[in-house]
Amino acid sequence: MPMHPASHSHVIHTRRNTSREVDDGPANFPTLEAAREAARTCRRCPLWHDATQTVFGEGPDHAAVVFVGEQPGDQEDLAGKPFVGPAGRVFDEVLDEAEIDRAKVYVTNAVKHFKFEPHGKRRLHKKPNAGEIRACRGWLETELSLTAPKLAVALGATAAQALLGKAVAVTKLRGRTVERKDGLRVFVTVHPSFILRIPDEADKQAERARFLVDLQAVKRLLA
Repeated sequence: MPMHPASHSHVIHTRRNTSREVDDGPANFPTLEAAREAARTCRRCPLWHDATQTVFGEGPDHAAVVFVGEQPGDQEDLAGKPFVGPAGRVFDEVLDEAEIDRAKVYVTNAVKHFKFEPHGKRRLHKKPNAGEIRACRGWLETELSLTAPKLAVALGATAAQALLGKAVAVTKLRGRTVERKDGLRVFVTVHPSFILRIPDEADKQAERARFLVDLQAVKRLLA
């Protein structure tokens, strides 16, 4: 059931430490560019082998909000930039409607390499597993440490798992804010690709409207 917009300010506290674990915590990079350069040769999981390149996050060095998706798609893998494919276009459109300037936000993914299975000439998206999410979490935590946002937005279940350190139900947490032990607030919503997968046009537009309500709540949280 969709939540009333007024409930978006409800905060849930989680006691799990998600930012200072020895294996997964942020490495000591002085800048995002230094971290991006180091990530180019990342071999922490096997996904690098078939991907074209590492797709690191993009945005200002200090952003009030960090949006976290699942992983690069086919177009992101080729371009080396996050959220430039069909889901990225939906994301940009709804950001604009919510009056959030993408140039002022940091956009990244929980997993930095494209995971896929070949299907003829096409490469079909394959969901990252827990080990791959965990292997890449150090990069995400480094991005969060360096950007120092007021808020992180989990776009979908994989992003929520990476940010909160455990699997969660997006349907239950959608539109709500979870506070991590390190104080970072995590707002949970769907990934824009979810909207694209809805076959019925009326249902698709209704879900897009819900996504807009979520991003408007993000805008209010940043005010």
